[in-house]
Amino acid sequence: MTGIFKTNKKDGTVYYRASITYKGKHISLGSSESVEKAELMYRTAVKVVKTDCVIEEYQDYAGIPFKKYITLINFRDNGIYIKNPIVLRRTYFSYYLSPDIELKFDMEDLFYYSEHAIMKRGRHLFVTAYGLQENIMSRYGIGGFAVPGKDYIFENGDDTDMRYSNIRVINRFRAVRAVKEGLSTAYEVKIHLDGDWKIGRFPTEVLACVAYNKALDEAKKHSLKPRSSYIYIDELNARQYAQIYSVVELPQKYLEYLDQIH
Repeated sequence: MTGIFKTNKKDGTVYYRASITYKGKHISLGSSESVEKAELMYRTAVKVVKTDCVIEEYQDYAGIPFKKYITLINFRDNGIYIKNPIVLRRTYFSYYLSPDIELKFDMEDLFYYSEHAIMKRGRHLFVTAYGLQENIMSRYGIGGFAVPGKDYIFENGDDTDMRYSNIRVINRFRAVRAVKEGLSTAYEVKIHLDGDWKIGRFPTEVLACVAYNKALDEAKKHSLKPRSSYIYIDELNARQYAQIYSVVELPQKYLEYLDQIH
């Protein structure tokens, strides 16, 4: 049958590869040890590109993998072949994890997600880059420890809308938390050394971050080895950082604690 190719594995086992050529593009559909299943993949793919089927109808076209179904629909409708399950919209694109999960991204992320497949484990979405798993929230400056609704929010309430305008970061750093003080916001700093030590509240996030780094420095001077890492503050140059560092004060109780355990 057209689009079906018989081949052999290294051990001699026969299997069948299915593919389709559409708009001059040769597209692999998958393989099967059953010729009937391979033929079904081919017939289903032909039906997808020749009809106006939509994503919600996938159950009727399950002869091919869902990822391939989305790829063919996007190629059919937009004329651009993308190997990942992406559909181009007018001002954004959709990445389908399943028939029920559609993630929405800004067009500026199209190249990245065309090359990096998104995977889901529990509530976490990640890609594999250079052999390492990378949480996609890191692209927004959100750490893997961050809690949705506390450290960042989706402005429209839709946690599948990953467009930059919809994600507001509240707390960028694990050791620094924004807290309300009347009508204003302050930034509370804690460091973990055999329990949490409160370093203080500061009027700006930058001051809070410098205070945290200074508290970490003091702990290391006393031969402690905190698991925490320094906060890199890209808003400050070296001179500005040094000026703030010199005037930030640490709690006396914290300094006394360090002296006692030294």
